[in-house]
Amino acid sequence: MKTLKTILLGAILFTAFSGFSQTEKQAKIMKDAEKVKKEMIQTDKGLKNFVDNSTAYVIFPNVGEGALIVGGASGNGVVYQNGQPIGLADLKKIDVGLQAGGQALSEVIFFETEEALKRFKDNELTFSAEASAVIVESGASKNANYNEGVVVFTMPKAGAMADLSVGGQKLKFDAFDDRSK
Repeated sequence: MKTLKTILLGAILFTAFSGFSQTEKQAKIMKDAEKVKKEMIQTDKGLKNFVDNSTAYVIFPNVGEGALIVGGASGNGVVYQNGQPIGLADLKKIDVGLQAGGQALSEVIFFETEEALKRFKDNELTFSAEASAVIVESGASKNANYNEGVVVFTMPKAGAMADLSVGGQKLKFDAFDDRSK
């Protein structure tokens, strides 16, 4: 009888919490994002100010980029608002020009205003060739400024790439609340 109660309680708990489960891939992205956030802040202490004072931010812990004239990049990330994860993001980049190589990097995008965050959530935020990212190194954040409510930091992980190209970066937001629909 005790075993039956234990099984029944386990089944009830499993059913009650099964809607909140994450895939292994999502869990890994979230774990990697937290690790990258710590590494970036450790490398440049000024990034903590962006983390603490931005409206929201998205961390792409693993972005892969490769090119030979035509290039592309892809990555998945976690979106944070008020320090809490609120969804996942997808990054895609395509460009054409004088470029060759491959690299892995981490990227974080900070949103200064609710308006900038809304553009991102509505999948209306793109970056053109004119957009530039600040490379994370000690003290780099001191001179970083928001442009149209957004600032981007990158941290190279591995590889090398020569790049003189034209293209754009497209971002897609997927809120955790929307996954049940």
